[in-house]
Amino acid sequence: MKNPLERDLDHALAHTEELWAGVRGERFFLTGGTGFVGTWLTESLLWANRRLSLGISAVLLTRDPEAFRRRSRHLADDPALTLCEGYGPTFAYPDGAFPLVVHAATERYFPPDAENPSSTLDRDVATTRRVLELARARGARRLLFTSSGAVYGKQPPALSHIPEDYPGAPLPTDTASAYGQGKRISEFLCGTWSEVYGFDAVIGRLFAFVGPMLPLDANYVVGNLIADALAGGPLQIRGDGTPYRSYLYSADLVIWLWTLLMRGRSGSAYNVGSAEQVTIGDLARRVAEIAAPGAEIRVAHQPAPGVPAARYVPATDRAAGLGLRAWVSLEDGLRRTCEWHRRR
Repeated sequence: MKNPLERDLDHALAHTEELWAGVRGERFFLTGGTGFVGTWLTESLLWANRRLSLGISAVLLTRDPEAFRRRSRHLADDPALTLCEGYGPTFAYPDGAFPLVVHAATERYFPPDAENPSSTLDRDVATTRRVLELARARGARRLLFTSSGAVYGKQPPALSHIPEDYPGAPLPTDTASAYGQGKRISEFLCGTWSEVYGFDAVIGRLFAFVGPMLPLDANYVVGNLIADALAGGPLQIRGDGTPYRSYLYSADLVIWLWTLLMRGRSGSAYNVGSAEQVTIGDLARRVAEIAAPGAEIRVAHQPAPGVPAARYVPATDRAAGLGLRAWVSLEDGLRRTCEWHRRR
């Protein structure tokens, strides 16, 4: 019987198999391979390579190759993968051509301080610039940049699903908006480098996800709720439970990202996420039903009267034009995530 990860990788391969025929023998350069998104990209790339005998090779940028080997020995030992030690803004370019580049690295947000007054913005933008220069210098044909729904700023409560052409943005005076501001600048740089140097650049604006390998102790609401449930409860909601979110399953996520890299329209941005909206309160109830029936759900604050619920939910019509959708339901995704963590 297949383990949950193998089942999910087969699911991703079933929906991307025709894409891989066009990149046989190609060489990839990837950043962000130690994060949730990057790990899934690396797993699915090497899985497709082994199953389809593609002859693909990949170089993965990492600050700490030894830490990567300890955490993902099976990936580090794969002969198709080479680890490139380096720091995003200053890494040395590996030799050889890279027709396909995926820039999935991102800096975690931290508050501005005396040493880094612009918070994460400078580092994030510097890494993007460095990757774009690699794409230019190493003959890239296609590049995918994983941006974020944070580029839109706060979603208006009256707008149920935010589209790619929404003209909003984080307030420039909001000192907590460094992450979203950095992604906006990086998107601009992708567009200009693509136009000037003649390679295709596609942008995926990522929203929220669930699935195996999602950290349960990081700043992810769904992960925190699953951790509470697997511990037997109570499930803690730190706010009032009214904000709307949506969650795309990880195996579907990589289907979307590989499709964008290989078939997305150059110079275009695509929302990457589920259009099925759910409140945090309802999410907690669904997690409890799956992992801890009868567990208490504690809500830290009561909703303020007359205040509309916050939203962070994408419109996905543009991605649907590429044949993309959420194949795995939220309930099944939650169930699979809980199953994976229970097996660890």
